[in-house]
Amino acid sequence: MGSRKRAVMSLSLPPSTAREYRTIAKEEGKTASGLFREMFSLYRQEKLKKEYRALQEYGVEKAKKFKISEKEIERLIFEGR
Repeated sequence: MGSRKRAVMSLSLPPSTAREYRTIAKEEGKTASGLFREMFSLYRQEKLKKEYRALQEYGVEKAKKFKISEKEIERLIFEGR
């Protein structure tokens, strides 16, 4: 017997939100599951963007602290590869 390729989940929403969700799915021509997959994918992308921005800010702070130029950073990065 093969393993399932999908996991069944259920969630609880206020009735008005559930109605709006179904309406949006219908308008978009998607199933409720398809809409959720798309929403979750967008959520993950945004989360990764925030993490990337946080790393950039961290790098900027460290570069300022150690007075390292952008060219020097690039050199150090490529030197380590």
